[in-house]
Amino acid sequence: MDISSKYDPSLIEDKWYQYWMENQFFHSVPDERESYCIVIPPPNVTGVLHMGHMLNNTIQDVLIRRARMQGKNACWVPGTDHASIATEAKVVKMLAEKGIAKKDLSRDEFLEYAWEWTHKYGGIILEQLKKLGASCDWNRTRFTMEPSLYDAVIDVFIDLYKKGLIYRGTKMVNWDPQGKTTLSDEEVIFKEVNDNLYYVKYVSAENPEEFISVATARPETIAGDVAVCVHPDDERYKAWIGKQVAVPLINRLVPVIADDYIAMDFGTGVLKVTPAHDINDYKIGEKYKLPVYDTLNEDGTISEAGILFVGKDRFEARKLWIKDLEQNGLLLKTEAYRHNVGFSERTDAVVEPRISTQWFMDMQAFMKKNPNVLSSVMNDEISFHPPKFKNTYNHWISNIKDWNISRQLWWGHRIPAWYAPDGQYVVAKNADGAVAEFAKNHKTVNADTLKQDEDVLDTWFSSWLWPISVFDGFTESGKKELDYYYPTNDLVTAPEIIFFWVARMIMAGYEYGGEKPFKNVYFTGIVRDKLRRKMSKSLGNSPDPLDLISQYGADGVRMGMLLCSPAGNDILFDESQVEQGRNFCNKIWNAYRLISGWETDVNTAVRANETQVLAWFEAKADFAAGEMDKAFEEFRLNDALMAIYKLVWDDFCSVLLEAIKPQHGEKLHPQTLQSVKQHFDVLLKLLHPFMPFITEELHHALHGSNPDKPCIVDAYPKSKGMALPSELPLTLVAEIRNVRNSKGISPKEKLDVVLMSNDIVFNNNTALIEKLANINLNINGSKPETAVSVMAGTSQAFIKLNIAVNTEAEKKRLQDEITYLQGFMRSVDAKLSNEKFVANAKQDVVDRERQKKADAEQKILSLQTQLQSL
Repeated sequence: MDISSKYDPSLIEDKWYQYWMENQFFHSVPDERESYCIVIPPPNVTGVLHMGHMLNNTIQDVLIRRARMQGKNACWVPGTDHASIATEAKVVKMLAEKGIAKKDLSRDEFLEYAWEWTHKYGGIILEQLKKLGASCDWNRTRFTMEPSLYDAVIDVFIDLYKKGLIYRGTKMVNWDPQGKTTLSDEEVIFKEVNDNLYYVKYVSAENPEEFISVATARPETIAGDVAVCVHPDDERYKAWIGKQVAVPLINRLVPVIADDYIAMDFGTGVLKVTPAHDINDYKIGEKYKLPVYDTLNEDGTISEAGILFVGKDRFEARKLWIKDLEQNGLLLKTEAYRHNVGFSERTDAVVEPRISTQWFMDMQAFMKKNPNVLSSVMNDEISFHPPKFKNTYNHWISNIKDWNISRQLWWGHRIPAWYAPDGQYVVAKNADGAVAEFAKNHKTVNADTLKQDEDVLDTWFSSWLWPISVFDGFTESGKKELDYYYPTNDLVTAPEIIFFWVARMIMAGYEYGGEKPFKNVYFTGIVRDKLRRKMSKSLGNSPDPLDLISQYGADGVRMGMLLCSPAGNDILFDESQVEQGRNFCNKIWNAYRLISGWETDVNTAVRANETQVLAWFEAKADFAAGEMDKAFEEFRLNDALMAIYKLVWDDFCSVLLEAIKPQHGEKLHPQTLQSVKQHFDVLLKLLHPFMPFITEELHHALHGSNPDKPCIVDAYPKSKGMALPSELPLTLVAEIRNVRNSKGISPKEKLDVVLMSNDIVFNNNTALIEKLANINLNINGSKPETAVSVMAGTSQAFIKLNIAVNTEAEKKRLQDEITYLQGFMRSVDAKLSNEKFVANAKQDVVDRERQKKADAEQKILSLQTQLQSL
């Protein structure tokens, strides 16, 4: 099979992806094999591929491809999320561009546009994932709003309602004025912002000359004030307690109350109580039975209850309030103030606290029913990688609040609650079911007179069912698949949705799957730029992943991303990383071209250096495969990739190929070349999960376009447990090469070297050392008169030179090396003298440190002997 002289990913990527798809290598159906299953974190239908997606899905693809090669029935289920808030906003914007307002449409008309938009744009990100090489089972692609998944969500809502775990109530909620919907606590992102504190006079009702000063950051809510509150122990205000003050500009008289909630050292130590617009004020209002005035409309404009500046936007109204307060002599001063403000996770609008009737899930009751939600993570039945996120999870679960699950939108799973004309309601799947429910309560209604709840469910109320619903696990027909694939194996996700999604999937898993939904959770880091800023379109610091793939190839991008991606830690992305990935592809490509150009002759003898390097590399590759297995088990994917990277670049290309490479005009024995190709094929298989395209291309090329199995389903190499071979021969080679470079001696000039050692590893690799270093090696010979000494471990070697040796320079070199080793030994001593280290470290770690010390001592003695001889 001919390949191009230069590596060009555009020539191979589409070809092999199409080949894999045509041969159904991604497809999975239950059979007798062990299953290995990953469900994709469903991206929003509004989404396009960004750097976070690329990292997350590359990791999933690495895991799924490795499992497939291990002979497991690998199933990676793709899909998309309907994303209520984000999608509705996109559709509203699209309609506005056509001159259509949402308010002018019926619900059904709006949903027609929403489905049209979803069918047109909703699958873009999944098509982009194919460019990355994602080997999802595309036959299984699911969407959270498709009929069977829709039914599952409604059935779960009804079930939880009947169990008393869902209720309808009036509470203070988070309100997104731009999305015009409620948000859960987890959908509010707090950011530090620069603001102002305005010190405002609240004048005494008894004496207009007296006033209390109140500091507020939100003067636009003053019209909603129903009291001012002080600390009962605050000497400054004891005389005010029980009296009345006038609400500025509004002149409503409100009481001065006392509560130990007040912080005496904040502002003036006086709090304006506005129950409609602050959760803590709301609690105080409930405690003291105070009235509520909601001064804001759902879009963030001032309501009729706001009295002043009705219809104005809240932030415009703030400026007008400040102006009028100042003009009326009621503004005492303004000072800069930095504080946390809640923003909508979806629209980035400033969130307003608002009293509203919504649907909630009773999380305390749910957790009492399902204690495994917490214990399974804390006892590692579900393992978090890295485990530091267990503490975050524990804190959230232990302090869990009721989940606000209703949203004031049209796009989504409509709440199955049905209202009679008198306002009474029941929960049922449809109107006929609602009539039957009313009948159970001895109430006769007509289906035509019932109105379904206008709200839809929080998007996460569908995605929390994902590991079950993707297999239609809530239906009888899906039971076989659920039994086979559930629980899934590994979940790869971002830590910022540990509460939104991970915790809630675990909840649904125990409630409806009867056990944990997955065995491992791998948390990726956030992709940041070199300045540690999170990559985003608004900052303009995020490259387009498809542009990177076009320039560097999917394999290069995948490798560049993964090499710097330890679990749970942020990735500081730089384009040089994917350039390194592309360079590695070039290295592999050129290695194949070198091998494929070698000629063979059955009459050519197998050379000793070939035998020695092949034996050395076999052990080296086997050990690396074992180290990669350990890294995969511990989800250290970057370490696994680094292990194979070094094995290819340093050991295969720089050692094995250099040791085997025939001299000009020479040929190899066929068995030697076959052994090299076999080792190369092992490397391709170890690399395939990380770099699928180039490995498939070269695997086919190695086998004349007709391998027994394509790389994607070939057997993943297993370690035989071979020991790591000694590096001493290569250390000696490296030292000799260093001397050549420092002395300006040509690599082509053969040198004589005397090695003062009885170590059998040198005897067993003499031919290999001589080939790589271009020397004649004399083991245990006499020390030459004119020579430079080097150390290979604790063994000393003398390089015979036909040039004068600068004694003073050689003394300095030896002394510098002794000084370095003495410093190194001190650092090892410090470890070994640390009782905690010796007591807590694994014995093999302690033993390695002791061996390092012994080796350093021996080297120092040898170097000192050399120094004395000079």
